[in-house]
Amino acid sequence: MPDNLSVNIGKLRLENPVMVCSGTFGYGEEFKDFLPLRKLGAIVTKTITLNPRQGNAPPRTCETPGGMLNSIGLENPGLSGFINEKLPILKTIGVPIIVSVAAESGVDEFIKIICELDKFSEVLAFELNISCPNVGHESSTKKRLIAQDALATFEMVKKIRMATKKTLITKLSPNVTDITEIAIAVSQAGSDAVSLINTLIGMSIDVKTKRPKVAAVTAGLSGPAIRPIALRMVWEVYQKIKLPIIGMGGIIDTSSALEFFLAGSTAIGVGTANFIDPAAAVKILQGIKEYLKENKIKHINNLTGGLKT
Repeated sequence: MPDNLSVNIGKLRLENPVMVCSGTFGYGEEFKDFLPLRKLGAIVTKTITLNPRQGNAPPRTCETPGGMLNSIGLENPGLSGFINEKLPILKTIGVPIIVSVAAESGVDEFIKIICELDKFSEVLAFELNISCPNVGHESSTKKRLIAQDALATFEMVKKIRMATKKTLITKLSPNVTDITEIAIAVSQAGSDAVSLINTLIGMSIDVKTKRPKVAAVTAGLSGPAIRPIALRMVWEVYQKIKLPIIGMGGIIDTSSALEFFLAGSTAIGVGTANFIDPAAAVKILQGIKEYLKENKIKHINNLTGGLKT
């Protein structure tokens, strides 16, 4: 891989800045027959919780104009299942492994999972999924996501930071009034990087049955439809913090990936596009290489924040 594609995310060095998003690529093995996995910059695993989860009742997904809704509900084999069944396969792939982690009962559960996974050398970084609806805390009015509260986010990330020296990436929610407030809190708490955006909350209704198309009624909206919002939020966060940003949200081709670099991303995550074309990430990577060559750009970092206003 050319040196002009390498990027640093905290202590984590990637040969290239194109990774696959949590929840859209399984645990890597599912895609081995569709693309050369070793060409990926990193694999972000499906989110792991301490105990196994069956996820939400079906139907859990549906297509929408320019995107899709999903309410999988963090279905996963739990920490022990991940260590015994998934990790042995992941470590044979040969690319950096970032484990996405969530908790159902608060910070102590996060720390327990991370302390256990910290023992494995093949786990190079953690993505803190504090922007999933299954991870909330009670306020005086309603249950909120941790990532919707700057103080709660700061306190949680600060405690988790003390549990590991490995790279911490905090995944931010777009379902907030001002995402930069949360990004600043994360930066001050010791996170090494941020990834954004997670899905927007949306819904879709079958007018014939008058029922929601997803059993949980509301679900996470992803795909090209959310890209303008994701780009705006990446650009806003880039103005406020110095941490590396992993941009995601509707990246389906080289052009959309390049937009995220120009808005301020150090690396990018390919998500919903994996369902349309399993090889999307490596095609985007090849397109980035060609763009750099054609435009005589010496290093991918020279694109980051290159938006002209």
